[in-house]
Amino acid sequence: MTALAVVGLRKAYGDLGALDGVELDVQRGEIHAIVGLNGAGKTTLMASVVGQVELDAGQVTVLGEDRRGARASLWARVGHFIEHPFAYAELSVRENIVAAARLHAVPKNDADRAAAAWTSRFELDRWADRPARALSLGNLQRVGLACALAHDPDLLILDEPTNALDPAGVLLLRDAIVERAGSGAGVLVSSHHLDEVARIADRISVVHAGRVIGSLEPHTIDLERTFFAMVHAFDVVAGAA
Repeated sequence: MTALAVVGLRKAYGDLGALDGVELDVQRGEIHAIVGLNGAGKTTLMASVVGQVELDAGQVTVLGEDRRGARASLWARVGHFIEHPFAYAELSVRENIVAAARLHAVPKNDADRAAAAWTSRFELDRWADRPARALSLGNLQRVGLACALAHDPDLLILDEPTNALDPAGVLLLRDAIVERAGSGAGVLVSSHHLDEVARIADRISVVHAGRVIGSLEPHTIDLERTFFAMVHAFDVVAGAA
């Protein structure tokens, strides 16, 4: 079953084209990674999926429903972390995770249990009662990721989720992503770090100049060389056109 399908996505900011006909899909139980240089369009793509960016053209289908006019019950099944962690500065770590779960229609008792579980899982117990404004960048990142996962989403969208994480945090996140996909969720994750996403991805798509220009096979050697060769070849053809 398809968790996410995007077809012909286009978005421009004045004369700057951010998305130029992007097409991709994420299947249930699959981790689909997208990689690209800065400015390739990865964040715009992810933000458009959840409605944070209004598209100029194209269609987004989330868990079988058109994103346009989607019901609240659909978004309750989606978790995302795009650019910045979800966190209210004045709320504690625990309170933020409870709030995120409640916003996704999780009953109060279940939200409390989820907050306790994810605080422990992401090793945030020492800071559980501290306000988010007092956290380090790495721990704030962990809070945002816990908020994206606390309601057991059927579609998980993560934009550069390892930013600011230390090696221990990266390992904790990797296990959580693999577990979520193993439970049947579709996962779309972006990263600058090919070696990291290649460890867990079922598919890797290369985004460049607002397009999906090709794919990489996970678990193969010299992925970075293949990636840069693909980007260079696209630029040569585009420059000659």
